[in-house]
Amino acid sequence: MASNQTVINLMGPTASGKTALACELYDQGNFELISVDSALVFRDMDIGTAKPTKDEQMRYPHHLIDIIDPTEVYSAAEFVTDACRIIDECHAQGKTPILVGGTMLYFKALLEGLSGHLPSADPSVRAQIEAKALAEGWEAVYAELQQVDPIAGSKFKLSDRQRIIRALEVYKLTGKPITQLQAEQPKNLPYRYAFHNVALMPERSELHSRIAQRLDKMWEIGFLNEVEEIIEKYDLNPDLPSMRAVGYRQVWEYLHNSDKNHIKLLEMKDKALFATRQLAKRQYTWLRSLQEQHQFETFNTINDAREHLRNFIG
Repeated sequence: MASNQTVINLMGPTASGKTALACELYDQGNFELISVDSALVFRDMDIGTAKPTKDEQMRYPHHLIDIIDPTEVYSAAEFVTDACRIIDECHAQGKTPILVGGTMLYFKALLEGLSGHLPSADPSVRAQIEAKALAEGWEAVYAELQQVDPIAGSKFKLSDRQRIIRALEVYKLTGKPITQLQAEQPKNLPYRYAFHNVALMPERSELHSRIAQRLDKMWEIGFLNEVEEIIEKYDLNPDLPSMRAVGYRQVWEYLHNSDKNHIKLLEMKDKALFATRQLAKRQYTWLRSLQEQHQFETFNTINDAREHLRNFIG
């Protein structure tokens, strides 16, 4: 039976069916839905993120969807702040929040807490870092990180541009390496909640089939056009977190290829499929890592997860 401080975390890899299950539960009880997805926060990125449609959102309102433009940055720390505020509002109204999504970094941050005072993203500092990268190359930026934060430098690859930017940004704003601040991180931030963690983890072959079907549908309903339109509307560049999202990155590369043709289009679609499968693989790895630290209920099928949650909720 759910307590008055219960938070249901419904996790799983992309295309595992977690959103549909969360919506079923919403229909059956006194719940609020909170999205845990680093791509759904962006406005106008609808098809490629498998975002619930406007009609679906009217019927099943989700918090933390469509909250920033694709030009902006949204951190795990900001997610924790926003999610805790909404969770508290739900509990005050006598409702149980269901957090549903596949961004495992956000779930980890919520379950374990974050560094107490990591600064928020600073556009001016990020612009300075990116200007240096443009003028001197990413190797120079990476070398600077290795100098000020050798631990982060050893963890990150040259290709981890967003992580490099964030680490340098934190150092420039605080004068301390991000790894030092993370080592001082309190682990008991969300102590006031009773988390009930449920993970949907379908068999790989089943999940790969669902991913392929979902991507086919996305192409059919206009994913390519969506990316073209938001690039033009927001004047986006490929280093933004929004354009590094799976699917969007591959479409960006295709659209900016001077030799666009049918073969290149098919290659792009294959790359997007492969990247989405790789994302699912990383999500499985994250889930197993979280299971080592936290109590979980894990299910291979939606039916089993549904039955468990109905019994838990009572």
